[in-house]
Amino acid sequence: MRLEQLNFHHLRYFWRVAKLGHLTRAAEELHTSQSAVSAQIRQLEKQLEEDLFIREGRRLSLTDTGQLVFTYADNIFGLSQEMLGRLEGRSAGITRLRVGSVATLSRNYQENWLRPIMSDASVSLTLESGLLEGLLERLVQHQLDVVLANETVPSDPDRPLHCRFLGSQAVSVVGPAQRWESRSLRIPQDLEGVDMALPGPRHALRMQFDALCISNDVRPRMRAEVDDMAMLRLIARDSGWLTVLPEVVVQDELRNGTLVVAGQTSELVESFYAITTPHHHHAEWLDKLLGPGPGPREAGSVAPPNQNP
Repeated sequence: MRLEQLNFHHLRYFWRVAKLGHLTRAAEELHTSQSAVSAQIRQLEKQLEEDLFIREGRRLSLTDTGQLVFTYADNIFGLSQEMLGRLEGRSAGITRLRVGSVATLSRNYQENWLRPIMSDASVSLTLESGLLEGLLERLVQHQLDVVLANETVPSDPDRPLHCRFLGSQAVSVVGPAQRWESRSLRIPQDLEGVDMALPGPRHALRMQFDALCISNDVRPRMRAEVDDMAMLRLIARDSGWLTVLPEVVVQDELRNGTLVVAGQTSELVESFYAITTPHHHHAEWLDKLLGPGPGPREAGSVAPPNQNP
């Protein structure tokens, strides 16, 4: 079969059914009938001389060939969507930059990283927040240009991604000044039985902290698990408990003396990564933000943050 014989209209119908996993939903989205969608897919299977779906009653599952075709179709139509978005932005004289950020990432860090483009009127910024896996799915569908995360992603030949290290910042155990100002805790040894508010179990910091406590046979008394750093900041300020946080999140409270650093360890560090797809059609501004990558000294630095985490 030659390329000019491939019917991309049929391929698109197949792509939507495989993407949605449901014939009825795909037909509704495509504004046509189920029978018309089925007919298009059968014609594509006839052209390719391969079955793409295993039909078990109303249930459809991809064959091995169907999975392979879907992977390529996802790239083809994902890049087409990206192309249209880029052209739409260019026609309006703007560059669209679509950034996804994991919900647990410090808002200060996000703003610091994006600050270089905020004064450029030719850039239109879209910033989404969510769970890492959902953001990565949107990234591989070319609905996002970059995902900011505080953890790396595993290598996967079926989903090639580039993960660039951007930098890191120290993490401290902080607490109310009236109780902890005159004390210096060994972390984690002195946390046995101590009331603490911790990042949620999905947070990279929490995994580090739990591993550190387990290896030292230390059991703090967990009073709260909080995914959102802004909320954890409020709890650190108002609860009286110790909290594991990057100092940048509670910089105002540390500056005015409401909170103090009760202890630190080099084994607790939050790192930042920019995750992109490997194609070379990034927006110009994204390449500028990514830069050449930090050196050994730069890796530990974080730009001065604003007041709201």
